[in-house]
Amino acid sequence: MIPQEFIQSLLGRVDIVDVIDRYVKLRKAGANFQALCPFHNEKSPSFSVSPSKQFYHCFGCGAHGNAIGFLMEYSGLAYPEAIRQLAEQYGLEVPETRAKFEKSAAAQAPGLVQRMNEALAYYRAELKKSKPAIDYLKGRGLTGEIAARYGLGYAPDGWQNLEAAWPDYATADLKDTGLVIDSEPEEGRKSRRYDRFRNRVMFPILDSRGHVIGFGGRVIGAGEPKYLNSPETPLFEKGRELYGLYQARRAIRDANRVIVVEGYMDVVALAQMGVENAVATLGTATTPIHVGKLIKLADNVVFCFDGDAAGRKAAWRALEVSLPVLADGKLVSFLFLPPEDDPDTFVRREGREAFAAAVEAARPLSQFLYAELTSQVDLATDEGRARLVTLARPLLSQVTAPALGALLRSRLSELARLPAEALGLGPAAPSGSPSSSRPSRPAPERKVRVRHRPADRLLAILLRAPEVATRIPEEILENLDDGGTLAAVDHFFAEDPQRTAGQAIAYFEATDHGEKIRQCLQDPLLNQADGPDLDWAAEVDGLVGQLLTGRDQRRAAELAERIGANVATADERAEYQRLFSALQTSRSGNPPAEERSDF
Repeated sequence: MIPQEFIQSLLGRVDIVDVIDRYVKLRKAGANFQALCPFHNEKSPSFSVSPSKQFYHCFGCGAHGNAIGFLMEYSGLAYPEAIRQLAEQYGLEVPETRAKFEKSAAAQAPGLVQRMNEALAYYRAELKKSKPAIDYLKGRGLTGEIAARYGLGYAPDGWQNLEAAWPDYATADLKDTGLVIDSEPEEGRKSRRYDRFRNRVMFPILDSRGHVIGFGGRVIGAGEPKYLNSPETPLFEKGRELYGLYQARRAIRDANRVIVVEGYMDVVALAQMGVENAVATLGTATTPIHVGKLIKLADNVVFCFDGDAAGRKAAWRALEVSLPVLADGKLVSFLFLPPEDDPDTFVRREGREAFAAAVEAARPLSQFLYAELTSQVDLATDEGRARLVTLARPLLSQVTAPALGALLRSRLSELARLPAEALGLGPAAPSGSPSSSRPSRPAPERKVRVRHRPADRLLAILLRAPEVATRIPEEILENLDDGGTLAAVDHFFAEDPQRTAGQAIAYFEATDHGEKIRQCLQDPLLNQADGPDLDWAAEVDGLVGQLLTGRDQRRAAELAERIGANVATADERAEYQRLFSALQTSRSGNPPAEERSDF
């Protein structure tokens, strides 16, 4: 766990304008900066970055957050990874506190990343010496430039070649690299250490920061297995990582599409032919984590598989894990190449344009889903259509995207010749009314004026102008029905008025107040430009006055009820008179009679 104090210190040190400008070209627009939004397609800039709030907001798609949130959204990083990447950009080391029995790469293998970099340097140097490895890569159509871009190397044939990279080859910690293996001791013979990868072209696997976390090795010539991957280590977890994602991130953003293939060589061969937005799974089936990462980076995800039985099986697995994480507006498609082809052979034979055309023609998830299911049943019989519903129901029940889920249910209803409510998949929209077949004029849009509660407005202003924290009385904070959010944020800023909205987002991210803060940060009040005409203190005083008046009204109502029931004490009757008089004054704007001047 990364300490909250470090996160606050990091956000206090970074400038969100500098962070975002590394990825999106910003230009000055008044007190803020603007750009075309990197999270949706647009022609006019609606993406705004505020240096004073340390906060970004897109008026087109609603994306918003602090510097950490931007890296999460833009690079598809998890929260801790975004913090580490941001800290690395500013030369800061991230401290971590861990549970007593929590495994830690840092604790288990100090300098593990450095060890992996040393191995990479060794493999790359060996590639330059190996004519068979160079000839193999040239035979696959790769140039030295693309080999260098992806850091390709070569592991020579032999049992302990890595000893040249690591003089302390026998050190126990080296096992955590996954690059060496200790044999089982036998009777009369000690355990023997040897290299995992031998006589293989080496493909380094990089994390989101460009660090080497594992390797894949492709055998040269005969030998099994053809592909060998690093085992799971403190640095490397197959179900979370994708080969080539670090190199492809920019191309994925530009194309708004990512192509998922099965092999390392497919990724590199496609890049060689100019298709740079491809990634590969790492010797494992597609996982929900993979899909979740990819749909954060692009609206279109295309799974490209061989057209044989194994390829279709892998595609079906990818479809199953995609269903729960899909969102409306995101498209997952499936491309099946001829059985004799893989992406490498296809693109080299047919060319980049033919491959791009095949990607454009990929079959959407909905079509693939029902094509596979209907191939297993006889739709001409009642029994076959009932079987279709039985097969489809557990799949469709996983879909959380509202529009996609409704359309998939509607299609199942058509195929099964059943009303939607008979599918057992939840309520369906009413249909079949006499008027449903006639076009009707849409009702004019009703414009509703949203009224903000004073407490919500105070929270929005407080996030915009932390210096007003001391103007909100504690008696107000203690008696609000907002779950304590305003009080928590007020105390956060009262401790240090130099804190920003970006720091508040990070501080309350995992608390009950996080969602309320995100909502208030989208209040139009916060989108006004800075200027001398904005008197935040006066507005706060006015809102505090409204809250005090509301409190007095509620108390007066309670007292009136007690007086009406003839159970009020003399003090309560006097209190009621004072409150009644004060409330009358606030309504009329005139002082009580006893305070008026005589003329």
